[in-house]
Amino acid sequence: MARAWEYRPVRRGLLGSALLFVGSLTPAYLPQNSPWWDPMRALGLDNPVAETFGTALVVAGVALLVEAWFRLRPSLYHEVKHWPITLLWSLPLLLAPPIFSHDAYAYAAEGWLLRNGLNPYTNPISVLPGPFADQAAWLWRYTTAMYPPLSLEMFHGLVILAGNNPYYSAMAMRIPALLGVALIAYYLPRLGHRMGADVQMVAWFSTVNPLVIIDFVGGAHNDALMMGLVVLALWWAYNGKFWWAAALVGVAACIKQPAILAFYPVALIGHPWRTFRWRDTSRALWRLSLSLGVAVATFVAISLATGLGFGWVSAADVPGKVVTLAPFTLVGAGLKYLLEFLGQPAAGQVAMDVLRYLGLLLTVVGIGWLALTVGRRRPVTFLSWAYLLFAFGGIALNSWYLTWGGLLLPLTKPTERITGTAVTLTTVLLAYGAGNLAWRNDAFALGFAGLALILVLLYRHGQDRKLHLASAGGGTQSP
Repeated sequence: MARAWEYRPVRRGLLGSALLFVGSLTPAYLPQNSPWWDPMRALGLDNPVAETFGTALVVAGVALLVEAWFRLRPSLYHEVKHWPITLLWSLPLLLAPPIFSHDAYAYAAEGWLLRNGLNPYTNPISVLPGPFADQAAWLWRYTTAMYPPLSLEMFHGLVILAGNNPYYSAMAMRIPALLGVALIAYYLPRLGHRMGADVQMVAWFSTVNPLVIIDFVGGAHNDALMMGLVVLALWWAYNGKFWWAAALVGVAACIKQPAILAFYPVALIGHPWRTFRWRDTSRALWRLSLSLGVAVATFVAISLATGLGFGWVSAADVPGKVVTLAPFTLVGAGLKYLLEFLGQPAAGQVAMDVLRYLGLLLTVVGIGWLALTVGRRRPVTFLSWAYLLFAFGGIALNSWYLTWGGLLLPLTKPTERITGTAVTLTTVLLAYGAGNLAWRNDAFALGFAGLALILVLLYRHGQDRKLHLASAGGGTQSP
């Protein structure tokens, strides 16, 4: 920890996290029943000037984190380890309200339903009016739960742990997120070493990435624990613990459903599907069947044990109720608005639905193609690319969805071009999050200024990277 503190980029990133914490105390992040309102109002900070200042702090915090992340790349892991940096940059966000997302408030409200003996699969949050429901985003108050049963029971337990306090219950959702981040930080570089990947790149891109810090720690998303368990399952598979790894995939899927795709690499790690000859194919299909069977059996057993069942199936389309960055949804929404403007609202809805289902169909086909080509010999690469394809082809796309495949991307030994694209996308998503806050705080101009600043930082990083490659001998270099 002391050695990490000696590096200026580490201190700069910590300052960025601290600015995010202070800037998060704005109407964009705080529900009306938040305990932060009383001291803010007492200090006269509930006004447009304070909102604009808070937005500026968030934009500055994101920019500092991104710049610090870029500056750390040459020295990380070789000179200073990654985990103290992840810890230091996370500390200020532990005190902040959930940032860049209100999902943690919805988690708490669903846990509150269970605390009162109500099934979130059949009862929306609005069934219990009050401070828990008031915290949640208005749209999610009227939809049933989309999360698997273990997630809901986890929310329930955290509500009890927080003494049934609405705000502290939402803050408690960071506990499993921190566990997930700890598993990622501990096991992912080890996986990289085991697979012959660039461990420094794994540590830099996947453990101190500002997107991980902000979305997993700051946003308290259950995706953090899901991915932590998936990484652990992959590690167990590489260490010959096939049955435990397959069962853990089922547990991870009970936190969030996309984890189930990890059954594929768990089956083929150490046992590649070399050819389509019957001997190789039958052996691979047998292991795949065992892996999927154990994962599904674990998922079903946990679901039945909770008594909640499988009601999440009926809410599978809930994320699509909001227009996000999902490409097919964005194009569909554009056509819908155009047709509505032309007086054809029914046709507009049909166009949007068709495009969404087309996206899902192409996603399924693409994942199947990856499984039969890349995945046979490079199963972890399959999982990374399949997760990214699922995120882009689905009906909803949020920044934390891209962490599923993004965390595993350095394990695939990507080219410099792929790495550069991933870094660019990460930076743009962070800028989008800051701009979204600015819009909600009526300070959109600051959002554009922040976007411009972050893009400048991205350009500078690209130039620095070119100089680094040139000094190392020129040409391309696999990170």
